Amino acid sequence: MRPMRVIPVVLLALLAACGKVADLQPPPGHTLPVKPLMARATPTPEELLTVPQYARPNRVDELVKRSEPRKPDPFDLAPPVGSAAPALPAGTDPQPVSNETGPATPK
Repeated sequence: MRPMRVIPVVLLALLAACGKVADLQPPPGHTLPVKPLMARATPTPEELLTVPQYARPNRVDELVKRSEPRKPDPFDLAPPVGSAAPALPAGTDPQPVSNETGPATPK
């Protein structure tokens, strides 16, 4: 590598390593959030920053170990007899069906 390419990488690494690590505190003039109604105590900043388990559930990567037949599905119903379309609602006039294609004629 050329020395001119190494210098920016080294400077970037030094810049990334110079962060200050300290306990989190609210900004001056502000306080921590109030105690939730059902909580026994006011949560600490560490507790407020901890992600609850339900926000990151465990991943299930269970592979199928063996082939098993599916259970019968009570909602997997056969189509109606003759595969007829459902009847129109009461009070509607059935429209004539034609297989012709072309421009529509006004009535």
